[in-house]
Amino acid sequence: MTAIDPVTLAVLGGRLEQIADEMDATLYRSAFNPIIAEARDACHGLYHAETGDTLVQGTKGLPIFVGAMAFAVKSVIDLVKTRGGLSPGDTFLFNDPYDGGTHLNDFRLVRPVFRNGTLFCWLASVGHWLDIGGNVPGGYNPKATESFQEGVRFPPVKLIAAGTMNQDILDILAANTRVPLSNWGDLNGQLNALDLGERRFHALLDEYGDATVSAAFDAFSDRAEALMRAALRSLPDGTYTFEDYLDNDGIIDEKLTIALDLTIRDGSMVLDFSRSSPPPQGPINISRATAVAACYVALKHVFVEVPANAGCLRPIAFVIPDTTLLGAKAPKPVAGYTETILRLIGVVFGALAKADPARATAGPFGTINALSIAGHRQDGSRWVMFSFFGGGLGGNPQSDGLNHANNPISTATIPPLEILEAAYPIKFTQWALRPDSAGAGEHRGGVGAVYEIEMLSDAEVSLLGERGKVAPFGVAGGDPAALNLFHWQTDDGERSPPMVSKVTDVRIKAGRRVRLETPGGGGWGDPVARDPERVARDVRLGLVSPEAALSRYGVHVDATGRPISDGATAGETRVGEKREGEAA
Repeated sequence: MTAIDPVTLAVLGGRLEQIADEMDATLYRSAFNPIIAEARDACHGLYHAETGDTLVQGTKGLPIFVGAMAFAVKSVIDLVKTRGGLSPGDTFLFNDPYDGGTHLNDFRLVRPVFRNGTLFCWLASVGHWLDIGGNVPGGYNPKATESFQEGVRFPPVKLIAAGTMNQDILDILAANTRVPLSNWGDLNGQLNALDLGERRFHALLDEYGDATVSAAFDAFSDRAEALMRAALRSLPDGTYTFEDYLDNDGIIDEKLTIALDLTIRDGSMVLDFSRSSPPPQGPINISRATAVAACYVALKHVFVEVPANAGCLRPIAFVIPDTTLLGAKAPKPVAGYTETILRLIGVVFGALAKADPARATAGPFGTINALSIAGHRQDGSRWVMFSFFGGGLGGNPQSDGLNHANNPISTATIPPLEILEAAYPIKFTQWALRPDSAGAGEHRGGVGAVYEIEMLSDAEVSLLGERGKVAPFGVAGGDPAALNLFHWQTDDGERSPPMVSKVTDVRIKAGRRVRLETPGGGGWGDPVARDPERVARDVRLGLVSPEAALSRYGVHVDATGRPISDGATAGETRVGEKREGEAA
């Protein structure tokens, strides 16, 4: 094995990361659909030639994609082993959620990198395409009972063979979407990103030599493994359990359980999800690859010092039976995978909080609120708007949770309303923070948001969300946050979904509005321990109402927004006093 000094290793680490970052930037700047171009729902990386393991990821790509892409590349490797025929200039395309994918909208492109006729590694790109057919525009069908109702499914196929594009595949892609031009633009953006990544990587290999870069890949993984083992040894050995729940599956209005038994033993960890609910009829199942990727994201949030590559998973074993909704097989529907992985990440946070309260983080708002609005333009062409929305993150031992943040599955940004209004016949009439949506605590959760959208033409609306029944949890004595709410206007007044957080086939007339009120994050610590001045400041900022300040924090705030510490009237709670029924 080629020896490599620490300075060279650090330089190569930065250079390789920059290649992935440039690939990300290339796609963001060239994609047609706002979910990639603005929200950055995409990812790029370099992967091991033989195993498909993650070697390098970009700093701006979605972490959940980074974790899943190793399985995606492995599926291509297995295909090549079976069928052969791998050549320089090949590029594979697929979106199969059961074979290294997530859901049908996420298209993966995988390309081999050859050096002197030998496979050196793989490059891969993934991006969320706007529409890929199915019963519901945008793909998030909350009533799907099989994947065929969610869109067209592609196994790994060779889109480009030795540099020659397969036009037949392009024709099939164009015929299976309501927005072929958007998907065409996104596909070409991903291909351009791979082209740039390949050029940059060959230049790096020419500069440092194949052997040195290969040794750096091994060193990166070994270092990640060592740091993860050290992090696990810093926690007390034992088994820690945690459960959280999904509202329903969109078909049967019954809660489903995500349960974790987390065992730490001498620098290793076992994540056992065997007690989770079986696969339901509706679209909140996920594949094993997606479940492992979600655990990867959760652990990266907790152990921030550990580099993000496959080495960090070596000390970790996963027990994910296919008899649970976390190990679903085809054709179980998976469109709402984001809701399930958010709950999975939350239970990892919750279990680790029991192992080390100093790392405890309350539950984030825990739903992307996948909202699809679609209709026809005056010329008869289709338009499809899909977006996700923000909420509050959980309080933690150091600080309050972030207000109006994105979920911990990603580094994506919420698309700006100006971009959405310019692209589609809709108008935002409200985009604001939601008062009293955060869980109270010594460190409160972040507050959620209120989004109200007016239709400028008749439209069809669907929503696939969560947290309409089971609120984001508090920890260390903190309160849960507010529930998720969705309403739309009709001739007979406002309506809300029978399934609370999931609905489809809603027809909205021009001039009518839909309103989404997202949860905040759970609180950390006893709310009565919060500094009264901070409570009063929250009241002045409109994050907490005077009524909630009194009922949830025991702080009476006067008309000027200042806490009253003395002379409160009989029956009122003074600053610092416990609320009735609370332990001293």
